Amino acid sequence: MGGWGRTALGAAVIAVASACGPAPTTVVDDSTTGAATSTTRAPRIVDDSGRPDITFDPCLDLPDEVMSAAGYNAAHKEFADMPMGSYTFLGCEYNKPDLVPGVRRGYGLNVLSGNVTLDEELKKNADVAIPTTVNGRPALREVGPSGNDECTYALQTSFGIVLFNRLYNKDHAGPVARDEWCAGMEEFMASVEPYIGDSP
Repeated sequence: MGGWGRTALGAAVIAVASACGPAPTTVVDDSTTGAATSTTRAPRIVDDSGRPDITFDPCLDLPDEVMSAAGYNAAHKEFADMPMGSYTFLGCEYNKPDLVPGVRRGYGLNVLSGNVTLDEELKKNADVAIPTTVNGRPALREVGPSGNDECTYALQTSFGIVLFNRLYNKDHAGPVARDEWCAGMEEFMASVEPYIGDSP
């Protein structure tokens, strides 16, 4: 995981649940039309930094069917929130349990939605970050931000960034080829990008 995640995990991971619950929304009855209207959900955590509130919650706003279709176990996703005072990340952990004995043990995926900017992320991981786009959205691709077998995409949003950090859990002796660390991530990112909201 990139520098934000290392710093945040080293300081505090305050909430881990065995599964994320349904999105807490408020429904308002419009008496003139009889229609029900959903309001925007308040973020689970806010900080005193003056940074924007995080409006995308990875455990609540990524559809389970999309994550399941990608092979991740949405039934066992876990909250992993990181309030740091000067910035915040709302996190969600997934596993991709596609064991292939002697080949791989599957992937671990952390999705972190934070109110830091894409420029801040680039400065933090400039040695491994390459500017790119996902479905036209400004993004960074980071190969090995915290070590071997790791791939991260940082996507720009109106409040900051969403990080998708995947760890390849190998099931064989010797190293995983570097060109495999991000294998399949481009297609996966294209499938989840529409759910994270507008970019500025």
